[in-house]
Amino acid sequence: MKVGLIVEGLADIQVCEYLVKQFAPHITLEKSISMINKPKLIANCGESASLLLEQGCDRVVILWDLYPPWGEKDAKPCRKEDRDAIIESLKESLNPKDQKKVFLVCIENMLEAWLLYDENALKSVLSRPTRPIKKLTLDKHPERIPDPKAYLIALYSQHGKGRYTDYIDAIKIVRLLDLSRLRKCETFVRFALKVADIKLS
Repeated sequence: MKVGLIVEGLADIQVCEYLVKQFAPHITLEKSISMINKPKLIANCGESASLLLEQGCDRVVILWDLYPPWGEKDAKPCRKEDRDAIIESLKESLNPKDQKKVFLVCIENMLEAWLLYDENALKSVLSRPTRPIKKLTLDKHPERIPDPKAYLIALYSQHGKGRYTDYIDAIKIVRLLDLSRLRKCETFVRFALKVADIKLS
């Protein structure tokens, strides 16, 4: 099966492509498309999905972060509003038959939540030769953290590792993740299901 991914940024591509190779090595991934940010993803995902289907993809998965919201400055993130806007974009570019080949996955609250499910992976990344980390206490419910990226930035700063940069550091963490830990993450389980019909829970 050939699958195409539409995501927000470079870090999403790196992390998602790596994970798909781990849980579904039989899947052929078409070149993933980065839309740069959520507003552009929502507005233009229909055209990108059409392109991927024309290139022979059997299905397309659109993955986006719930947080932050887009639009008004003080707006609260709303999965339904995001989903409705994405569906409208798909309707503009795809016929009803092709729309059924596109699957939506909203991460709660953002990709960095996935990186917070394995304290051992983070201990390895955050440790220094002269200061290994023996114990690291993380939030037990990463998907409930309003801003997981800010949480990671704070961890990096606390342990003297400089500033967390998603397109550099996310892939370093995910390469060390124990995939069985991610089975506790609802949005990751949904992602695996929509990409490859694999039930990880």
